[in-house]
Amino acid sequence: MFRTLALATALLAGVAFATPALAVDEINVGPGLTYAGAPLGLRGVDPVAFVERGAQVVGTASHSAVHDGVAYYFSSEANKIAFEKSPAHYTPQNGGFCTYGVAVGKKFDGDPRFAEVVDGKLYVFLNEAIFHEFQKDRAGTIAKAEANWSKIRHTAATAL
Repeated sequence: MFRTLALATALLAGVAFATPALAVDEINVGPGLTYAGAPLGLRGVDPVAFVERGAQVVGTASHSAVHDGVAYYFSSEANKIAFEKSPAHYTPQNGGFCTYGVAVGKKFDGDPRFAEVVDGKLYVFLNEAIFHEFQKDRAGTIAKAEANWSKIRHTAATAL
């Protein structure tokens, strides 16, 4: 029994060291894993439909793709293919965290119900009130978020 337990422990330790370390809060994802083995990004909303048509369409697991360790769902195979050809064009800015939050140096949850596409880029926000604040100064908020993102990207949300 002891020998079996020791072997199992050694195997699990080897697997733990063999898997790449996950980045600290670099992308806003839901808890748990999808069938694809990665956490779900953008709460399952199809990022291609959002960027191309401004439509908040919920995707399905049957049309999913993984990018940077995050699973995204799509409403059609065509949208999945478009994403796979150019994922950087469709993924939400600032790792999917609230753009207004990033502008002030924080990583707040990004809710696709409160989102906007600006110059072909998808920005998400914490809630309706924060979204309205963003609308008062879109360009300024985006510029501040872009400047801060490189500073806080690799920092855990709880450390900010």
